[in-house]
Amino acid sequence: MQWIKYTGTVLFLFALCIFTASLFWSNYAISEDKIKVKTEYHQSAIVTAAVKNGMNKVYSNQFEFVKDLKKSIKDAQKNNQGNPFNLENEWDYKIGDWEIKNYVYDTVRASTTGYLPNNKTLIFFLTFGLAIFGGLLFILPDFFKPLGIKNNGIYHSSLTKGIQFSGRKILLFGALISTLIFGYFYSSKDIFWPLVTLLAAGLIAYLVFFRLKEKDHNPPRSASPNGFAIFGIIAGAYLIVFYILLYWFPHFILNWILLVDPISVFLSGNPASQWFLYGFMYCLIVSVMGIRMIAKYRHNKYQILRTFSVTFFQIAFAFLIPEILVRLNQPWYDFKNIWPLNYTFFFDYNLDTLMSSGGLGIFMLVWGIVLILIGVPVITYFFGKRWYCSWVCGCGGLAETMGDPFRQLSDKSLRAWRFERYTIHGVLMFAIVMTIAVLYTYFSGSEKILFLNSNSIRSWYGFLIGSAFAGVVGTGFYPLMGNRMWCRFGCPLAAYLGLVQKFKSRFRITTNGGQCISCGNCSTYCEMGIDVRWYAQRGQDIVRSSCVGCGVCSAVCPRGVLRLENASGDISSRTDDLRTVHISANEVSIL
Repeated sequence: MQWIKYTGTVLFLFALCIFTASLFWSNYAISEDKIKVKTEYHQSAIVTAAVKNGMNKVYSNQFEFVKDLKKSIKDAQKNNQGNPFNLENEWDYKIGDWEIKNYVYDTVRASTTGYLPNNKTLIFFLTFGLAIFGGLLFILPDFFKPLGIKNNGIYHSSLTKGIQFSGRKILLFGALISTLIFGYFYSSKDIFWPLVTLLAAGLIAYLVFFRLKEKDHNPPRSASPNGFAIFGIIAGAYLIVFYILLYWFPHFILNWILLVDPISVFLSGNPASQWFLYGFMYCLIVSVMGIRMIAKYRHNKYQILRTFSVTFFQIAFAFLIPEILVRLNQPWYDFKNIWPLNYTFFFDYNLDTLMSSGGLGIFMLVWGIVLILIGVPVITYFFGKRWYCSWVCGCGGLAETMGDPFRQLSDKSLRAWRFERYTIHGVLMFAIVMTIAVLYTYFSGSEKILFLNSNSIRSWYGFLIGSAFAGVVGTGFYPLMGNRMWCRFGCPLAAYLGLVQKFKSRFRITTNGGQCISCGNCSTYCEMGIDVRWYAQRGQDIVRSSCVGCGVCSAVCPRGVLRLENASGDISSRTDDLRTVHISANEVSIL
């Protein structure tokens, strides 16, 4: 059966190569009717600048075309500083900085010609179709393997063995500095928020590495694996570049967006955007890798049901239903996305859209608020955060399917746990402050709160947390540092759910310490960095705010030591219980 795996790998890599190369299979020719802008005054100014800059030619290089187009728009922006037409609204004539990104994207889209736009169906099947077929071929032999988890060499594979701790420090430091430098230019050279972020990161590092370390009798040791995964680094780099282009330079991936245009038009009646492309790819990856998940954990019914659940909610609730709503002239809405993960829920444009959309829009608004205030605490009380993080959430679905080969890379050290506590609750506080600010602006009309501007707060949150952390780091670091980086260190909804689970929830993982053989499978496979074996050896229930209840620790245990339960006992006492079995000549007692 090994030849089937090799064939699937070759087909997938071939499709990936075509997918990457297809970005360069178009030409670009600008004309007056292809400049897509808001007003006729903007169009006239840009056309004049484009003619002056010699853009009346066909470009085969997209980078050169975008460079010249941006120059023409910037020149038009400078030329339109006055108001010779005496327009009542000055922005009908002036070109704002916030409009340039949309103008570039819409114009590049309209100006795209050549091989790919004329052969979208063929290239779609050579990329998406061939990748799906190759992936399924790769997975097929797994269904014929013996049931259960085996020692499959995950720490010896150049894809899944991760990188050493020193490499992780360099990677994280480089990601932080690069993000702040880019954020400085992204925020129109406003130094305030990059500086605040740097100070917060410095404070957390000080607390973790210096202040709290002095209280330890023994210095913390990292339980993360060592090694240098060259294929993992390549995969991580590819994902990171993809997310950077997706969030901030979508005009460079327009060829990919054009491939899914027919599907978008069929579902919503509108051309595809970068977010439709992302949602479509998300569903494909979760579906195909979900089949791999089922093949790997098919000995465990809980894992099979959980995989079907996250796949269903991703395809139906996060992709199909919102697109169909748009087709019906209703607001795009993901019914399973909850604030503060859905940080735009209370933004002015979203509130206005929902309240102006009739009864369904009002229902969406009320539904979202009820989930926040009632749904989350009540359901989490009965079932723990697993009801969302492991059964419903799209981020969790991608982490559990595509990210499963990298789950063992999650750092189990005390140091990582300390970072986790500060960062995830810091993001939650940031989300709360940002939401209060935007609501204050919405009801009062004033953008200023003390010395802060609510628009700049939400803009920086969207850049730093919604894009850089959740996307670039959260998914791009799968092959480098584990599959739950975002869920563990950054997701504000996971922090909210975790607080409820930690202090008032019936969910727990029970252990039978007498059966534990200290094999370490549970800790190895824990994607949230919990040293499960430490609890199992002591017969102690596992109640951690970070635990997402995925149940993989139980699925890989060869002795049935771990069980996921919803207990009736009080959380304040059960976490302190230490149950051990004492056997003597006269009696057997449990203490």
